[in-house]
Amino acid sequence: MSDEWGHVRQMWHLLEPLHAVVYYAPEALEEAAALGYTTEERWPGYFAWRAAPLGAVGADRVTGTFHSFSPRMIRAYVPAVWSVASPDAVLAARARAVDRAYRTLFGDMVDGPELAEAAALARRVASAADVTGRPLAGAAAALSWPDEPHLALWHAATILREHRGDGHVAALVEAGLDPVESLVSFAAVGAARPEVFASRGWSGAEWSAGGGRLLERGLQEEDGTATDAGHMLRAEVERRTDELAAAPWTTLDTVERERLVELLGPLWVDVISSGLLPSENTLGIGKV
Repeated sequence: MSDEWGHVRQMWHLLEPLHAVVYYAPEALEEAAALGYTTEERWPGYFAWRAAPLGAVGADRVTGTFHSFSPRMIRAYVPAVWSVASPDAVLAARARAVDRAYRTLFGDMVDGPELAEAAALARRVASAADVTGRPLAGAAAALSWPDEPHLALWHAATILREHRGDGHVAALVEAGLDPVESLVSFAAVGAARPEVFASRGWSGAEWSAGGGRLLERGLQEEDGTATDAGHMLRAEVERRTDELAAAPWTTLDTVERERLVELLGPLWVDVISSGLLPSENTLGIGKV
């Protein structure tokens, strides 16, 4: 990790789990079920929760902005999710899910001064994010800020993770990696096992074809591991992602950033120790 952008990636590692609980918490599954979504698998709720800020968009828009999912997989859920519940109804249910999940996870800390302080600092950073050309971050930033500090903290974490994610897509495009190549190359450097990336819906043939293209470019070995060039390219993608995510964090000085790390630490521990989130993830958290 570059020392120049180390604090940017550290903040991502701390904030991403706070955002991601909405995709795994039992309370979120209950709210999704109450809207009418099936919860035998998490994808109907996932696509509804994450895409709702964009409005009742079609599969092409979601495919382009989410990037790593197979278009075939997205078409299986979008736009069908909007026939179950409108985006406004989904957003209201999402807020209820986060409220309930945070109260379960954090207990009395939800109403405590430390969480309110963390929310205020995170809101300053998220409010400073330039969302020009960043569709998911822009849609999230256009939503009204919640009054409750714990919901404001989640909202800030969401804007910042989508801001980073939009920049990550730009970095992958700059590197000449299409969606499936992005995943294959990430697995090749050990970010997660290839089986973990199967959740993105690509067929075995599509995965193999992506690996073949990387092999032709000298980025991957025959056994599926990255070459030195492959490692260098992925390191540059992550460095560029950090660079593109850095600007909002200049809003806080070093003391304020260190204070936010201190405040987020106990919340991060509670989320991680809850067992809600998968130990191995497609984002490579803990590996990059």
